[in-house]
Amino acid sequence: MEIEDLLSSPAHVMARLKAGNKKQALQEMARRAAELSGLHERAIFDVLLERERLGTTGVGNGIAIPHGKLPEAKGMFGLFARLDGAIDFDAIDEQPVDLVFLLLAPEGAGADHLKALARVSRLLRDRAICEKLRGTDQADAIYALLTDGAHSHAA
Repeated sequence: MEIEDLLSSPAHVMARLKAGNKKQALQEMARRAAELSGLHERAIFDVLLERERLGTTGVGNGIAIPHGKLPEAKGMFGLFARLDGAIDFDAIDEQPVDLVFLLLAPEGAGADHLKALARVSRLLRDRAICEKLRGTDQADAIYALLTDGAHSHAA
């Protein structure tokens, strides 16, 4: 599972997402994910909110990985957002979040869903990559960082 399998192009990067809170960020990301994937915006938003109710996807260090499974999803789908300003995401370390990697999987994805989550988590644990992601607001540059950085962190 490579990052390119999740983010197929720079269109999957929201380089300067303006959001005042977690719900707004998830709504904006659901809207873009619907445009790119053909899935229903409301279904995406609902599955992400449902997952947040189970426990925050704010994993710490300013990073959140909201995710969910949708029966109508055809394959794994990713969307990355660099927020214009950090927001409260109820993260486990209680720090605001400014880097968000949304992940959608088909209902029966099982191991693929977990592999994708692990892959994204491993990449975003790299402080140097996160620093570079925070240092640019160009979608192409962010896409290159995410996909090139992934190759140097393959496990």
